[in-house]
Amino acid sequence: MTTTAQKAQANDVVGQIIYALRAMGVAPIPRNYQLFYEAYIGSNTSLTQQLAALGSSATQEELDAISSQYLGTGQVEVIERAHGKLLVELENLLRLLRREQQSMESYTKLLGETATRINSKANFSNDIIRNAIALLTSATTDTMAHGERTADTVAEHSVEMDQVRKELDEYKRIANTDSLTRLSNRRAFDDKLASIFDSTGNLKVTALVLADIDNFKNINDNFGHPVGDKILATVASVIRANVRKDLFVARTGGEEFAVIVEGNTADEVMLICERVRCALETRSFRNSRSGVQYGPITISLGYSMAAQAENPNQLYANADAALYHAKHNGRNRTIFFDEVMRRDYAAKNWLIYRN
Repeated sequence: MTTTAQKAQANDVVGQIIYALRAMGVAPIPRNYQLFYEAYIGSNTSLTQQLAALGSSATQEELDAISSQYLGTGQVEVIERAHGKLLVELENLLRLLRREQQSMESYTKLLGETATRINSKANFSNDIIRNAIALLTSATTDTMAHGERTADTVAEHSVEMDQVRKELDEYKRIANTDSLTRLSNRRAFDDKLASIFDSTGNLKVTALVLADIDNFKNINDNFGHPVGDKILATVASVIRANVRKDLFVARTGGEEFAVIVEGNTADEVMLICERVRCALETRSFRNSRSGVQYGPITISLGYSMAAQAENPNQLYANADAALYHAKHNGRNRTIFFDEVMRRDYAAKNWLIYRN
């Protein structure tokens, strides 16, 4: 169930994005909203900077160019093409069904007229019966053949529509995927996080893990953003490789990642986190050509069980508080959320610990 607080926060996010659209004189159409949403959650600094640089004179062409660069090419075209295909296939099916209806109406009318002739005593003769049977046989054969052709045509249209469905599924996958790490993105994460509380039966064995790369700003400052991007992609692959395939893994913004663990106790989640942390701690981050060492690269992790929260927002805050304590107490460690952490978390501006 969606709580009043959840709705209020969602409305606040929507309101801020709509306000930004209006402030820049941008049309509030879906693809522009998607672009500003990505800028709002801060998952790509370059995207946010380019969008801000447009100021209040942004043209739709400039916005679409940024969308193509950072959100994947051809997304708008995919939707428009799929929409057009669906309309064509649906119109063809409707036309086919109307013809089928007319054919069946004609066949039904013929049956009625033949029955009337046979039932009429005035027209009772062997020739009439023979002619009626021949007529019905021919009509039935034609109707069955027509029905078979209709079935074949419907099957063809069904194949076309299934292909459109696959294209839309692929578009959704692309729209929910972080282009750098190939993990799920913040949009997909928000949807998955909200779905945790659709049912309360598994909250005791469901956890949210937040992980943040330690001192990542130093990496970008010392080696440049291209190296930072490669390290982000590598960290993502290490996380993905060290958790079960069925677990949801996302890049939620910047150097932060999230894992939603389902079906495990708090102690088991700790083991999962430690496996990921140790795998990164022992991995070599080195330029194979120059020999430059970028590492060691470590991460801090914080997690909370869903049963410790009343809604998705609180669950995220719990895991974030645990992550804060992991950073504040030396980094490169995993911390499980405890209620006493909430006070310290609320009292400090913990963004300083994200570096």
